[in-house]
Formats: sequence, structure tokens, C-alpha cells
Amino acid sequence: MLRPVLAICFLFFLFSCEKKIETFETEKVSDYFPLEVGKYIEYQLDSTLFIDFGKVQTVVSYQIKDVVDAKIVDNQGRPSFRVLRYIRKNASENWLPSIAYMVTDADNRLEVVENEIRFIKLINPVRQDVSWKGNKFIDTYSTDMGLMYMDDWDYIYDSVGVPLTINGLSFDNTVKVFERDEFLGRDPSIPETQYAEKNFAFEKYAKGIGLIYREFLHWEYQGAQPGRDAYYEGYGVKLTITGHN
Repeated sequence: MLRPVLAICFLFFLFSCEKKIETFETEKVSDYFPLEVGKYIEYQLDSTLFIDFGKVQTVVSYQIKDVVDAKIVDNQGRPSFRVLRYIRKNASENWLPSIAYMVTDADNRLEVVENEIRFIKLINPVRQDVSWKGNKFIDTYSTDMGLMYMDDWDYIYDSVGVPLTINGLSFDNTVKVFERDEFLGRDPSIPETQYAEKNFAFEKYAKGIGLIYREFLHWEYQGAQPGRDAYYEGYGVKLTITGHN
């Protein structure tokens, strides 16, 4: 009598595991970054700049539109998509071509190549606290690129499946990708400070839509020296979705 009971329990255990695995596999990066020719998303772009020889921080705003333009193949022979970005100052102006970048959904991850820099934006599974090296393909030690501040970033999923409203647009299921929150050196407001650095970045994606919000900030501070004032150098980007199809 005991053996049939154990057999039934074992089968129930296997069935339960199979159901869990099936649910686990449905969480794909393609759900949070759907790619189809003709799809577009419009954003408000707020760009942080340091002007007046790095003494003044200012924000310049634009509107941008990312359009999935065509299916292509990357240099590894993998199916990819070309995305064209258009830009304008405000709604009264015409869209002007800005840049093109490539998106590849393969090998259980989603890669974006922009200005010849490859990022791993998302990976499978899309689940709380899953982490990966999002900048692993970036040559951060090349003196020509000046991207050492991007070295060894740990991307991690946070707030998975959370509903969110941005600019009056409601999204039932979103995920946050936390990328970096780093401060080096001393507070620049302290007169004796000679060096400081700030790196901060995260993105939010909506299921069935794509990227809906992004913040990125990198700056370095150099303290005053004889014959030279203190200054900042760096840049920041904030993207906020305003519309999509």
C-alpha cells in the first residue's frame, strides 16, 4: 500500500516542478523589449551638461523618437534590428535624423550597440535580484575611449512586475534595472576637495512596450589649482516616455 502512495506523491512532485519550470520560462527579455519593424516610442530627453569651463551645470531638453527601422544581421550572424533615432526641439519642429543603433535578442540576453559600444541591457530570466555584468563587452581600459568609469558594473533586476504611471501613461507590469550608484572622493562643496566622481544609472521597462524611463549621470570634479578654477566634466541623460504605438 505504501508504494502506490509514494508513487503518486512522486508524480505529483514532478508535475508541480514541471508547472513551475513552465511558468519560469515564460519570463523573457523579449516581453520587456518587443521588436517589430514600425514600432516606435517617443521620449522627453533632458540632457545635463557642464558649461562655462565646467563651472555651471545646465539641462537642455529635446524630444526624441526611436523607430524600429529594419531587420538586419550583426557581425556574428545573429538576427538583429536597426533602430533609428529622430530628434527635435519641440512639437512645432520636424523630426531630424540623429543616430542609429542596433538591438539583438539572442543567447538569452538583449544587447544594444550604440556608438560602437555594446551593452547587455536585459537577460533571462526577468526575475527579482537576478544580476549580470551589463558592461562586460566595453573596453573600459582603453585610453582612447575614456570609459573606465563604466568598468565592472553589476546590473540587477528590481521592482519586477510593478505597475507604474509616467506622464499619464499607465503600465501594468514594469521592471527596474539598477545599474550603478557610486560616489568617489569627497564632497565638492568642501573647499579642500581635489577630486570627486559620481556615477548613477538605472532604467525601467514596461512589458509589451520597451524602455519607458532612463536616468544616467557621470561627472568628475577637479579641485582648484594655482592659476586654474575648480571644474566639473561629464554628462547626464534622463529619458521619459511620452507616447508609443
